[in-house]
Amino acid sequence: ATVGRALPDVEVKIVDIETGATLPPGKQGELCTRGYLVMKGYYKMPDETARAIDGDNWLHTGDLAIMDENGYCKITGRIKNMIIRGGENIYPREIEEYLYTHPKISDVQVYGVPDRKYGEQVMASIILKKGMTMDEEEVRAFCRDKIANYKIPKYVRFVENYPMTASGKIQKFKMREMAIKEMQLDEAGPTA
Repeated sequence: ATVGRALPDVEVKIVDIETGATLPPGKQGELCTRGYLVMKGYYKMPDETARAIDGDNWLHTGDLAIMDENGYCKITGRIKNMIIRGGENIYPREIEEYLYTHPKISDVQVYGVPDRKYGEQVMASIILKKGMTMDEEEVRAFCRDKIANYKIPKYVRFVENYPMTASGKIQKFKMREMAIKEMQLDEAGPTA
């Protein structure tokens, strides 16, 4: 259930994504590492390098993680996938893991879409198991009283597949772009 512990001669820490302070075991934050395995920088990209590697040579991975008291790390998501709804940080992976427990759901991807009032709203794109049917309200009812209200998907779409890279990585940014277009949203939220 973890990605293991740091290799010999490698340091790993979890930091608060807003303050950069090192977090104690059991707290979620950004996974940072330094040691012989960290690159010197991005080729001819000094600004990108400065964003990724700080002055103390810590590589900020962009991964959200939790480290236990024995140094074992569990990756919990990606910072760039975090949804900020009305000032609340929402981690899509948490919602996805809960929705995976529904017996009709084969796969689910959660991401944010623009909203005028809250900044972003939660959207879920769901692939159902073969022969199953489900509607948006059934998804929301499954979530009620099990996850925080602000994490319950406002929008639910049932799809056959997800946009993917040639190497098989799901492209959430494309799902967001398609939702914005289909639902006639602009970057601030609904236009109607």
